[in-house]
Amino acid sequence: MAFLEIKNVQKGYGTSGSFTPVLRDINLEIEKGEFVALVGYSGAGKTTLISLIAGLIKPDAGTLTLNSSPISGPGPDRGIVFQNYSLLPWLTVYENIFLAVDEVFTDWPAVQKREHVEKYIAMVNLTPAREKYPAELSGGMRQRVSLARALAMEPQVLLLDEPLSALDALTRAVLQDEISRIWQEHQKTVVLITNDVDEGILLADSIIPFSAGPESTLGPRIDVDLPRPRERKAVNHDFQFKRIRREVIDYLLKANAKVHSTVTRKLVLPEIEPEDLSVPRRFSQNRTGPIRANEIKKLEVKG
Repeated sequence: MAFLEIKNVQKGYGTSGSFTPVLRDINLEIEKGEFVALVGYSGAGKTTLISLIAGLIKPDAGTLTLNSSPISGPGPDRGIVFQNYSLLPWLTVYENIFLAVDEVFTDWPAVQKREHVEKYIAMVNLTPAREKYPAELSGGMRQRVSLARALAMEPQVLLLDEPLSALDALTRAVLQDEISRIWQEHQKTVVLITNDVDEGILLADSIIPFSAGPESTLGPRIDVDLPRPRERKAVNHDFQFKRIRREVIDYLLKANAKVHSTVTRKLVLPEIEPEDLSVPRRFSQNRTGPIRANEIKKLEVKG
């Protein structure tokens, strides 16, 4: 059995009268220490899948297991980093991370907790900003705090739900490098949700595209057989990088094309004639609107 296993999962929202299917026939196996990227269009159900793995919602059908145990709810064995940071604004960088550590490692002495928090603050290069509040941080720094908080819980699986999509290109590139460095040092099992194909290829061991919604499913797993560490300028010119990108994009485009249908509709237009500009305005009888030829009536007057 794989470390993280998803079998025949289906999920939708609503009631029987207005039910919207989102995911169908989701089957996924991830080994311990593997970095997997899931890519797809907006609305394809990527966040729904990550929420299922996190235990935040339950599937309508199918099973999810982690390390041979069923996933029935949220737990510290799965750390999640959201797109919107999810930091408590009244707590400092240190306090946001300490709160999670204190909740997970309740039996640790205070000194061990403090040292543990400081370790992960340093890991994401935020030691100089440890006493700052979220409002005093840039978007990239806030996401570093969110990443450090998730890692400090020492989860078995790290779930990244489009964590960099709200950042500018330069900050995004820096954090991609940070995530790659941390993964290589700690070999955590990582599931990355992204809509950026290049990001998935740069970071992951394998990349799996979603079909377009509704009722999305997973496409073929594509191994990213590029040596690490990966330098973005170099891989952009690598033949394997281009091949993988083309394969993923081709699947996404074909999957999206299947959900579109052509509708032929007969369009009935009203019988409207253009205004006859050759008709003097004196025939309009004080009307300010246009006058058309079929509105002109000729009268014969006999004297």
